[in-house]
Amino acid sequence: MRSALLIAAKEFRDDFRNRWIVAVAALFAALSLGIAYFGGAVAGKVGFTSFPATLASLTTLGAFLIPLIGLLIAYDMVAGEVEGATLLLMLSYPLSRMQWLAGKLAGHCGATTVATLAGFGLAVVAMQAVEPQARTLAAWLALGNFVASAALLGACFIAFGCLISVLTDNKSRAAGIALLVWIASVVLFDLCLLALLVVTGGDRVEQQLFPYLLLGNPIDVFRLINLSRLGNGAGNDLFLGMTAAHAYGLAELYGVLLGWVAAPAAAALLVFKRKEI
Repeated sequence: MRSALLIAAKEFRDDFRNRWIVAVAALFAALSLGIAYFGGAVAGKVGFTSFPATLASLTTLGAFLIPLIGLLIAYDMVAGEVEGATLLLMLSYPLSRMQWLAGKLAGHCGATTVATLAGFGLAVVAMQAVEPQARTLAAWLALGNFVASAALLGACFIAFGCLISVLTDNKSRAAGIALLVWIASVVLFDLCLLALLVVTGGDRVEQQLFPYLLLGNPIDVFRLINLSRLGNGAGNDLFLGMTAAHAYGLAELYGVLLGWVAAPAAAALLVFKRKEI
């Protein structure tokens, strides 16, 4: 356990030392502030609009950006060490493969969580300063819910990136697979669900199957955690309309998202334990 914590601390420091995580936090902050302030430009409004609309916009931003960042951080976690011929040296130290990989996972997840808190936290502070609607207990709970689910979404795709890295020995191949995973999860999955709704007419699928199919994508679980509690009028009416026949419990959704973190992480640890180096 101590060895894994030492590896995690090293990875955490390295992420900030190479300025990658700092750049991610700055990107989160700039984009979240931009969306929060200019989100109503389409309707001819500039400035902070309603709190639900702002949070819905931040959720949309997070759903696209956080998975990509997680995959970019983790895709070369093992493949990079193999390609650089440093993995055997690392494993010559008195620690097991499980401890080494678990430590790297924990370190990257911790660094990404800090970047998420810092980046989106700036937008939260700005909303608190200029928007009275954001100064209520309900708004604080919604903001805390958003940041917590965003951190879990990042951990999920770091775990996916780690699994990709374990399954490949080449950074270029790992990067290509990571990009395909991002496109499939961010774009293709929801397009397939919409096509299914169109083909079936929507009613039966919407009521019986569609709400459960959404749980098959961690990005949609992240959206459900945040958008389903904002109500109509926040720019998410279509999304709420498609899931209106099913009531999601917050604990249930967090359990599913935690499962999406644990499953690829466990698979990566299992594959790496048996991997020939």
